[in-house]
Amino acid sequence: MRWWDLDPVMELEDSLFPDDAWSRGMFWSELADARHPAATRHYVVAEETGGRVVGYAGLAAVAGTGDVQTIATARDQWGTGLGARLLRELLHQATAFECHEVLLEVRVDNVRAQRLYERFGFEPIGFRRGYYQPGNVDALVMRLADLTAAPADTRETPGLQGTETTHG
Repeated sequence: MRWWDLDPVMELEDSLFPDDAWSRGMFWSELADARHPAATRHYVVAEETGGRVVGYAGLAAVAGTGDVQTIATARDQWGTGLGARLLRELLHQATAFECHEVLLEVRVDNVRAQRLYERFGFEPIGFRRGYYQPGNVDALVMRLADLTAAPADTRETPGLQGTETTHG
């Protein structure tokens, strides 16, 4: 993800998370720590062949622990395997960052995302009460301790033809 991706990323962010969307400043802050020799962040966007941004994801890495900061796909991409491809990219980068574990938070009412994370070997380890605002919705904290446990590559998953992940 680069600065010029922020307009379409913000459109997607606002449509998917209308009540608790990240601000443009939050994305800028994350990207500021993604492109230098001591970077601790990695952000990617997924684009259709025509250039439409259909997903994005970000990872922070500190002291051997990766943290999935965000992962999102356009609603018309749900069920296509794009979320799995984005997550796989983050886990690949976590390995490059020499992380020994990866953590994430997911809304307790987002069963679809929880299933994705479980397929990759993430296990629940706790809750963060009232983490998502407004609404005071709890977050389920999940952990992946074995980064080699991810399922086989999904690059050839039906429905993903013409979609490419752009690294940045």
